[in-house]
Amino acid sequence: MSPTFALAAIAALVLLSYWMGSKRAVAIADGKSRALHSRPSYHGLFVALWCGVPALAVAGAWAILQPILIQGIVVDSLPETLRNLPADRFSLLLTDIRNISAGLVPSSGHAPEIAAAAARMSELRALGNTALVAAACAIGAAGLTWARARLSTQLRARNKVERAVTFFLVLCSAIAILTTIGIVLSLLFESIRFFGRVSPIDFLFGVKWSPQEAFRADQVGAKGTFGAMPLIFGTLMITAIAMIVAVPIGLMSAIYLSDYASHRTRAVAKPLLEILAGIPTVVFGFFAALTVAPFVRDTAESLGMTAASESALAAGLVMGVMIIPFVSSLTDDVINAVPQSLRDAAYGLGSTKSECIRKVVLPAALPGIFAAVLLAVSKAIGETMIVVMAAGLSATNFDNAGWWSPLESVTTITVQIVTLLKGDQEFDSSKTLSAFAIGLLLFIATLAMNIVALGVVRKYREKYD
Repeated sequence: MSPTFALAAIAALVLLSYWMGSKRAVAIADGKSRALHSRPSYHGLFVALWCGVPALAVAGAWAILQPILIQGIVVDSLPETLRNLPADRFSLLLTDIRNISAGLVPSSGHAPEIAAAAARMSELRALGNTALVAAACAIGAAGLTWARARLSTQLRARNKVERAVTFFLVLCSAIAILTTIGIVLSLLFESIRFFGRVSPIDFLFGVKWSPQEAFRADQVGAKGTFGAMPLIFGTLMITAIAMIVAVPIGLMSAIYLSDYASHRTRAVAKPLLEILAGIPTVVFGFFAALTVAPFVRDTAESLGMTAASESALAAGLVMGVMIIPFVSSLTDDVINAVPQSLRDAAYGLGSTKSECIRKVVLPAALPGIFAAVLLAVSKAIGETMIVVMAAGLSATNFDNAGWWSPLESVTTITVQIVTLLKGDQEFDSSKTLSAFAIGLLLFIATLAMNIVALGVVRKYREKYD
């Protein structure tokens, strides 16, 4: 039996308990539901909760403890010569046993002791899964019996069920909050380790990014340079180019669709525009690398300028096209949410449609437009695939001529995070830890943008509500 079968058995038992609880509630009220404090469905949910929650708790604890117990039993059954292997070789041995037990690799070609240990692990896993189903069903049945016996006409089943649902919602909220705190703390602690080796001043204001470190102490270039300004500049340049493309086109498209387009045109144009949002970013990356980047390079050469094969301009243009649907769709929804009474009042005072849009609709929709632009900026800052394929992986240091040109190859913070965490160097190196530092920098920048946006939205919302 597999854990999936255990979950299916628990689900079937929960459905059965709900049915039995509802029928029992109607029976104790002699078929008169009005005699019950709560509806029969709440009595069914009450019994289902007492059946399902303990069973799922047992199943979860069993799923966590079972691999540990099985591994301990299998390790104890190994010969002493295998148990005394060095830690790294012993870890590889356990991996081989698990792979053979799972059927990922054949047992032929391995020592008989390893094959026997894998067979033992398979037997114990099958026995444990059977015991899991039996234990979960037994606990669920006990909860069903106990809760069904407590049903009465005076039982406040609705209150108990609602308290359980409230507790579940609070638990989900707490998990989300704790996850966020964990992400922040992981970034913070690893960044502190990095800043213990590299000065924060040198990191924030350094103009050269070369995080390569040697694997051996006698290797040339054993110390990297961690100046984040080239990454910040590359991120801001590509984001600015993308916004120059996306914001005007997206805003004007939204204005046309909301106030000028007919219903037939809107029904066709809006879905076609939003198709862009469903295209994977890797497709945009291919388009940028194979079409836009060569076009930018050839155009620059025809004008007597030099352009890199992977340029910030190509990546920014394609990224802007990708972001247009977000700006257009969100802005269109915001503009349509402006009360029609404001438009009618403007028309009553003799305004034309363009004057109404410029002087009434857009100011009233400014908080939503600002939020749409902020979302677009956040998406542009966090985009990785297009930059990898169209802008490059290496940072342009400020000591190079023409570093400020959008025709040069640049990189962004997110691309460097991916590059640094490929696993080709030990986790304790400054090169790897620098990924957490630039991640923390990106987090702080995004948080500051959200705070500014919240202030703007609150200010104008008070004015136009």
